[in-house]
Amino acid sequence: MLKPLSLAVATALVLSTLQPAHAQDESADAAAAEPAAATPATLDNVIVTGTRMPRAADRIPGAVSVITREEISNSLSLTEDATAVLSRMIPGYSESSQALTNSGETLRGRIALRLFDGVPQTSPLRETNRAGSFTDLGIVERIEVINGPSAAEGIGAAGGIINYISKRPVDGTEATLSTRWSTQGKGDSHGWKVGMTVGHGQDEYDVLMSASFVDRGMAYDGNGRAIGMRGSGTINDSESRNLFLKFGTNFGEDGMQRLQATISKFHLVGKGNYTGVDGDRANNITNTVVRGTPLGAKTEFNDFDQVQLQYRHDDLFGGSLLVDAYRADQAMRYPAEDGSDRQDPEIAPIGTLIDQSEVNSAKRGARASYARGDAFGIAGLELRGGVDHVTDTTDQRLALTQRVWVPPMEYTSTAPYLQVSYDLDQLTLSAGVRRERGELSVDSYTTTWYNNRVLVEGGSLDYRATLPNVGMVWRFNDEWSAYASYSEGFSLPNVGIPLRNINTPGNTVEGILDLQAIVVENKEIGFNYRGQRTTASASLYRSYSEFGVSLSTNPETGDFVMNRGPVEIDGLELLGSFAFTDALRATAMYSRALGRTWWTAGGPLDKHMGAGDISPDKFGLNVEWGFAPNAELVLASTTYRGRSLNTGEETSGRTLLDLTLGYDTGDYGRLTVGIENLLDKQYILFGSESSTSNDDWMAGRGRMFSLSHTITF
Repeated sequence: MLKPLSLAVATALVLSTLQPAHAQDESADAAAAEPAAATPATLDNVIVTGTRMPRAADRIPGAVSVITREEISNSLSLTEDATAVLSRMIPGYSESSQALTNSGETLRGRIALRLFDGVPQTSPLRETNRAGSFTDLGIVERIEVINGPSAAEGIGAAGGIINYISKRPVDGTEATLSTRWSTQGKGDSHGWKVGMTVGHGQDEYDVLMSASFVDRGMAYDGNGRAIGMRGSGTINDSESRNLFLKFGTNFGEDGMQRLQATISKFHLVGKGNYTGVDGDRANNITNTVVRGTPLGAKTEFNDFDQVQLQYRHDDLFGGSLLVDAYRADQAMRYPAEDGSDRQDPEIAPIGTLIDQSEVNSAKRGARASYARGDAFGIAGLELRGGVDHVTDTTDQRLALTQRVWVPPMEYTSTAPYLQVSYDLDQLTLSAGVRRERGELSVDSYTTTWYNNRVLVEGGSLDYRATLPNVGMVWRFNDEWSAYASYSEGFSLPNVGIPLRNINTPGNTVEGILDLQAIVVENKEIGFNYRGQRTTASASLYRSYSEFGVSLSTNPETGDFVMNRGPVEIDGLELLGSFAFTDALRATAMYSRALGRTWWTAGGPLDKHMGAGDISPDKFGLNVEWGFAPNAELVLASTTYRGRSLNTGEETSGRTLLDLTLGYDTGDYGRLTVGIENLLDKQYILFGSESSTSNDDWMAGRGRMFSLSHTITF
């Protein structure tokens, strides 16, 4: 288990007499605006729908967090980074990469399943590390995070669920115009955003339309040096546009049925004004950029298009039915590189060939869920069940030369699940099972010149897994509760990596050991306290996979190498807050995780997992002060501790401060001033400190000023 707690942990334990889930108090306000037919269950102002169907948080045996619209807006006042709000608000979420890539961003040391209104944004076949930027967060009502595996979600949810839930219109007509301007004081660092959302709800119909455009400038570190271009993509010097449309109608007796259609289109593309310059790690000279055309002829992009049709019946045989079908197309292009794995002497002399990776993924899926309380006439007995079906086709090409890097892979899965819970006075017992049945099909293909152009015989792999879970929650009184749980999760490894790295003849798809599934066992205990001014939570967990995954970097190519073997992760998370007055509140969080795997096959689990998988200890403290009518100040600090691992990895500690100051003028809207990295701290991102390559010595962003304005009419 964990090593003895340090002074920082002890400090966090004291602060855990404060509040756990940051802004869950406001969640009920958002729910109150929704039509009655779709109003989620609430308890003590906490809403949780990430378990597929609405369920009160104090009936879930695990750590649950809700990031509200207000917290999302506060984060957007500082930066347009899509994952920054998770890093600031969720203890177990690692450092934001501040880039288009979310490489190294994990939840409790494992890849989380990201959903947008329940639709997966990641491919189980090729973890692209690009799933953090798929929509404009301005359209998101709240983000719900469930740590650890879930019976209601299947493949990819081994680390937990991050569910982005879109807004819904209120009754009547409402339009919101949002603008933002940001700068770091350099002429090319300016950025701006404009977004418009219009909603209308009347009788049984409602519609929501939203469009936004973001233009980002170059970013600079605390020393005033331009930040380099990340190998997997950067959000600097880019622009994005987002279109979102949702139409719904309630019908039937008392409006208990609902039909809803959603269309989402997101496009982010680099502007191509800069080319990267490698740093010098030994002399602490960070990666930077110079004006000029990047390598290659195409800029990087993220394209996420999604269509969803949903039917809901809230009074079907005494229960609730939810059925939805979706189509999700995702395409990602990466920056051009001239590395050794891109070379082919039949195309160009060695060392001169430039190429860039492009991943395309298409999902077609349907999901059905049914929940009924007081089942079989037994008070407190709830049954939940459903079935998911999805077909995912993904491939990876070298876009400039149209070479196959990872052949088309098709994964088809049908997975039923059943969950039972029983409320007996102060005790809630739950148990469930999910059955994963999937098939991976890959046609025969030939690897690239770098991998010796070997022929790999195609074939199919069957995946079968039965995933049980069991848990209990004991509510001592109206304020205190404790829980314990055991659950299993299922994921595929990053299938594309072992497929593209085969370099010896005679291989078949069926014979590649690295393609075996990852089954994660998660054990967790915790408590929650909720008082009038003070609330707190703590969770202690152990996550184990007998044949897990850890990442390392190929020093020659700079690409990831997937290592298979047992993985064990132990973790502690604390959340707390205290309201000194109605106008002054402090919140705190702490997380510590230690991941271990083996050095050699069959050896002990004594090799520490680095920053590519496990984030250093994190401590966060926020102070919110309503110092005047309609005015609020938020001062937030995030501290990461330095650490030394037995793999030779050395990461430095740091504390970053952020400040937002908002004022609601009433008829003229709300103005917010944001200052990210208030003290202009110079630091190196952990993902760079954990690698050894000169082309990945990346500094974090220095001080950034922003001015945001939002008006609703």
